[in-house]
Amino acid sequence: MNEPWKVLIAGCGGMAHAWVEYVSGRADTEIVALVDIREEAARAMAEKHSLSCPFYTNAEHAIEAVQPHIVCDVTIPSSHYGVASAAFRHGSHVFAEKPLAETMEQCQQLVAMAEHAGVQHAIMQNRRFNPHIRSLRQLISSGTIGKVGFIGADFFLGPRFGGFRDVMDSPLLLDMAIHTFDQARLISGANPVSVYCHEFNPAGSWYAGHAMAVCIFEMSDGSVFNYRGSWCAEGENTSWESSWRITGEKGTAIWDGYGVPYAEARQPAEADGSLGEMTRIEGEVSQLELAGHHGCLEEMFNALRDGRKPETHSGDNLYSMAMVFASLESARTGRKVIIEDWLESKKASPSV
Repeated sequence: MNEPWKVLIAGCGGMAHAWVEYVSGRADTEIVALVDIREEAARAMAEKHSLSCPFYTNAEHAIEAVQPHIVCDVTIPSSHYGVASAAFRHGSHVFAEKPLAETMEQCQQLVAMAEHAGVQHAIMQNRRFNPHIRSLRQLISSGTIGKVGFIGADFFLGPRFGGFRDVMDSPLLLDMAIHTFDQARLISGANPVSVYCHEFNPAGSWYAGHAMAVCIFEMSDGSVFNYRGSWCAEGENTSWESSWRITGEKGTAIWDGYGVPYAEARQPAEADGSLGEMTRIEGEVSQLELAGHHGCLEEMFNALRDGRKPETHSGDNLYSMAMVFASLESARTGRKVIIEDWLESKKASPSV
């Protein structure tokens, strides 16, 4: 396209600064409106980033008024369905913060609505755009450890945010686990088949709801993914990227969530038939022009420019969300959930 993309920013809280910084830095975009239920938040955002555009307190009214090509949805999770569906009705693309939506039914409906409207719908999964996790994926996909049988991720942190997380029923699974689940799909290239989950609130927790969970996923490549997570862990904390161990038929890959991953793999058998030696293989340092939020946004905009689906399009992200909601269902019922059957039961008809 010759004219700049007209971009509407919905939600002007703290997270929106990264979005505005990125969009403002592109030569092919123009921010044409800021939306927040508190006009003073939109005004403060405009002043901080030297923007001269109108402010609105209602997303649909703003979309009708400025007719943006792209709506960047950085609102709270409970608003994602309303903002996205309004954008789709007006033919706008949507790039949104996670989560895709608040319920599985809403997630599936938004995916169907975007397809029906013929627009792009992409979800922020910034942890995919980390050079070290890309290096880990390369170790696995190149066959360094052979066919994968097991993926383990440990997430043990104890942040004291205060606020809404402290009173959520399932703060870990609902607010944070999506990142690790999505990372597991990126690393393995597989989708979830089933899950058994046990969530609980351990001694010492300062959360009202369940701040710890253990999940066992069967994946579509035949491997098992085991998630052990705590959001009230004191001492010896893992990285926010989790600590990973992936075992395969020829060896094991390790990533501590901080540095470059490595693997130990057995070399081919000796001529006398004895087992080959175990050899350490360092992961290659992946080169990403942009990382984190800006890296994910770059992929969204470049995909739109190139006429292809972005890596984190909503149809793909649906499976990461399914891991979250199916885990909650399993914890609630105490049973293994077969994800394909469960997804089928949650389907709703699209409406635009």
